[in-house]
Amino acid sequence: MNLLAVDTAGKTAGVAVFQDGRLLYECCLNAGLTHSETLLPLVDTALRLTGLTPADIDLYGVNAGPGSFTGLRIGLAAVKGLAFARSTPCAPVSTLEALAACHVGEGTVLCALDARRAQVYWAAFDLATHARLTEDAAAAVDSLAGLVKSCKKPLFFVGDGAALCYNKYGREPGVIEAPAPLRGPRAAGVGLVAARMAADGLAVPPAQLLPRYHRLSQAERERAERLAAQQAGQ
Repeated sequence: MNLLAVDTAGKTAGVAVFQDGRLLYECCLNAGLTHSETLLPLVDTALRLTGLTPADIDLYGVNAGPGSFTGLRIGLAAVKGLAFARSTPCAPVSTLEALAACHVGEGTVLCALDARRAQVYWAAFDLATHARLTEDAAAAVDSLAGLVKSCKKPLFFVGDGAALCYNKYGREPGVIEAPAPLRGPRAAGVGLVAARMAADGLAVPPAQLLPRYHRLSQAERERAERLAAQQAGQ
């Protein structure tokens, strides 16, 4: 099986190609350019260097969320465009689960993405089994205190929200600081989760690829706040 995975949920853009479970190619670009500029050239390079074409791809994996609203939309739109012609199955992958898939060892990994306003998108996983310990959620960094203090195993933070968590909880017993360059997302993680989803029958047609934002956009929040203020003034 040929699998192409893309990661556009954060500041980096990544592409990975797997063949029968073997990682053939992976790249990660964090050059400050927008994903709309870089993603398709990265995909084209990945296919060219591996000797494949979109006709050879049996499964696409892509972040469905959480993450940057714009980044998620770019990744989902690109994969839909690639997959539509042949109705190639697609796996809508949790960004947080993909982060966890790239780390192994003993302990707990808490995957965190910066959601602004001192909040993170987060979920916790067992490092040894990658079993999910919590569902994906958006919450204030302060609200993670209960989980951090009750964790019985070594605890690692990864993702672009890890620095926020280490600043708050880095001195707690059992918290171990993961090297900053190794905390980021990898398209290979998206591919690993996508393969598992396909094996479990969770891949979908490209038309059914939808984002899972886990909270309202800024425009929606501001609109709700205006409406609430108007109602309060009546």
